Amino acid sequence: MSAPEPSGYGQPPQANRFRKGQSGNPRGRPKNRHREVPYDSVLGQMVTIREEGRERRVTAAEAFLLQLTQKGLAGDSAAARASLEAIEGARAARGDRSGSPITKIILKSVASGVDAILETLGIAKLKYPQDETRVRWELNPWIVEAALERLGEERLTEEEQREVWAATRTPHKVNWPEWWTVKE
Repeated sequence: MSAPEPSGYGQPPQANRFRKGQSGNPRGRPKNRHREVPYDSVLGQMVTIREEGRERRVTAAEAFLLQLTQKGLAGDSAAARASLEAIEGARAARGDRSGSPITKIILKSVASGVDAILETLGIAKLKYPQDETRVRWELNPWIVEAALERLGEERLTEEEQREVWAATRTPHKVNWPEWWTVKE
């Protein structure tokens, strides 16, 4: 009689071992095991929201973005970043370049809640906050560069370039595109 073969952890009995050339998983991976989350069906559902005492029906995606935006305007910087990224993603997916080029770069008017976001995210800095006649927001170089990059092939007029230059906090630190002519 031969000696019993060793068995135990890492040494299954010879009869139970996989045969050479035979798959260890003959049936394969089960179908639909890794399903994608049904974002379109969930975010496409209609929900009722209440704004200023009125009810209206919007998609769940729109309601989500509205809530994020409200939190961002209230000073929640993470919500502000998330809503900005969502808006940018949606615009990029649609190829949306609506609005004049200058409105993409210059903040014409700033509502009271946006003030906290601009400085918190490092988008702009408030200059002369104590002087009502001179108070204004100045854009940081990185946001100007990002906005100019979004323009793609579009070019700004010389007048628009001067306006951007004047609204930029430290214009000498901006990597201006080759087509840029105003350097004053």
